[in-house]
Amino acid sequence: MEKSHWRRRSGSKKSEKSSRGESGEKKSSSMSAALKERRRWGKEIKTEIEMARRMAECSAICLVAFLIMFCASQVRSAGSNHQYKAGDTIPLYANKAGPFHNPSETYAYNDLPYCSPDQVEQKKESLGEVLNGYRLVSTAYKLDFLAEKESEVACKKKLTKEEVSQFRAAVVRDYYFQMYYDDLPIWAFIGKVEDKHYNGGIVEQYHLFTHLEFEILYNKGHVIEITLRTNPNSVVDLTEDEEVDVEFTYTVRWKETDNLFEKRIDKYLWSSTLPHYRRVHWFAVMNSCLTVLIVLGCLLTFYVRVLEKDINKYASDEELLDNQEERGWKSIHGDVFRYPKHKSLFAAAIGSGTQLFVLSIFIIMLGVVGVFQPYSRGTLFTALVFVYAITSVIAGYTTVSLYYQLEGTNWVRNILLTGCVFGGPLLLAFCFLNFVAFTYRVNAALPLGTILLLLSIWLFGASPLLLFGGIAGRNSGSDLQAPCRTTKCPREIPTLRWYRGTLPQMAVAGILPFGVIYVETYYLLASIWGWGHRIYTIYGILLIVFIILIIITVFVTVALTYFQLAAEDHEWWWRSFFCGGSTGLFIYGYCLYYYYRRSDMSGFLQTSFFFGYMGCICYGIFLMLGTIGFRASLFFVRHIYGSIKCE
Repeated sequence: MEKSHWRRRSGSKKSEKSSRGESGEKKSSSMSAALKERRRWGKEIKTEIEMARRMAECSAICLVAFLIMFCASQVRSAGSNHQYKAGDTIPLYANKAGPFHNPSETYAYNDLPYCSPDQVEQKKESLGEVLNGYRLVSTAYKLDFLAEKESEVACKKKLTKEEVSQFRAAVVRDYYFQMYYDDLPIWAFIGKVEDKHYNGGIVEQYHLFTHLEFEILYNKGHVIEITLRTNPNSVVDLTEDEEVDVEFTYTVRWKETDNLFEKRIDKYLWSSTLPHYRRVHWFAVMNSCLTVLIVLGCLLTFYVRVLEKDINKYASDEELLDNQEERGWKSIHGDVFRYPKHKSLFAAAIGSGTQLFVLSIFIIMLGVVGVFQPYSRGTLFTALVFVYAITSVIAGYTTVSLYYQLEGTNWVRNILLTGCVFGGPLLLAFCFLNFVAFTYRVNAALPLGTILLLLSIWLFGASPLLLFGGIAGRNSGSDLQAPCRTTKCPREIPTLRWYRGTLPQMAVAGILPFGVIYVETYYLLASIWGWGHRIYTIYGILLIVFIILIIITVFVTVALTYFQLAAEDHEWWWRSFFCGGSTGLFIYGYCLYYYYRRSDMSGFLQTSFFFGYMGCICYGIFLMLGTIGFRASLFFVRHIYGSIKCE
């Protein structure tokens, strides 16, 4: 009985072992199946991420190619198919009129009581032309191809007292008008002020020019050049408030020339090709290059003598350093990669800065290849709108990927914040300035149709691309790649001297890059806010200066970041961003000097436009250079802490 009982127990034990073995095998098989399933899902996720990246790259390339082709087609359409025969009608369009010294204060040509044709034809403008304030309308002057005229009467008109007063006020403020003939711009003043000696005193007399002289050069069937002059002897006295009979006349002369049609725009680029003008720019470029070489030499010397010595000491003498108290930048290795405060705002600022950096590169490159020409009206503004909308995908991708690297969770709010970091202030400035322009009834006031078009581009173009880039950045799965682990408790920052604060460091960081671009900044301001004859065309030099600006910003920001870490201050994230972007504040400060010392602009309208839009531009420069400074500092911090042994 005992043997049989023992055999039963042993049999039961064997059966238990076999059942346990089977269950273990089942568990191991189920675990292996789960691992295989996870690996499969991981591969699928990686495949989806790679597909999203490729889609983002392909869409960006296609959109940019479309933009370049669009801008190039605009230039070709503006500069070709201008073949005429004798007697063909070529319309003369009047664009605007306004004070000589206030480029933003321009009114419609027909706001002045000039003669108008029986049927005023308004030329259809592109988006860029409307944004630039172009409002082209037909005039009473008939300039048919090869048809000469001598003192032809455009119209006769009796000016009322109110119209005389309106013309006189325009003459006092040095009004000029702009016209376009075969896409070639021409300018002229509407009148003059003369001082007359009367009864021992000086009396001002106001005269209105009534005769225009058009001199047109042609080559075969092409219009090559047009010049507009006013006859100082054909004037009407507007000094007294009384009705005046005016006869507006004009003369047209045609002359044949050997100049080629392809080079007809060189007349408007003469100021950029003058030897002294070129010498000034190249001297500024050489001075900037010399500054970069000096700063580079100082940084290389510092790296060889100090930084490399510290890295080698920390990497080789680890046992000796364990017995000593750590000092300097090595002592904060557990805090240097601690995430910054307000990381959602920080990531949004970096994303917006990256977008503006790419936008600047594309605009400058389009200028280098010759897209922006004087006859291609509004192409620059069109390119700005479309490139900004296209590069929204870059802002979304950069922002959300960085936000997830900083262990953020609410990426939707981060995307919305990205759209508001630069777009919010720009929208507020636009609404205020458009209201001011509408109040003054100037050409800068955008019509409702253009506002709706811009709104649709933002809603159906920029916003979806921003969201698409955010989704791609969310699925990118990239990490911060920090070479050191971050401690749980933050290290206390020692008390620093006043000159190590944020504002003094920003002042040091911004003055050197601004000194590099000072000369080019002046010429850019003169071309944007100067009178119509100043056209900026030397985009090659602008590209060189832009590259120098990036290099000097990187060097200065990295040096200040090292000094901050050496002082055991680990909160370098925002500091590097502020120091890199401080050049934008210096540029805005120079705008104050330019407005009050180097220009004759005046009035609330012009002041609002100048400081409003220059504030937006300088804020964009702040975000762009701040992003470059942070990226350079992040690369530098990873390098030095990755070169030593951190626990």
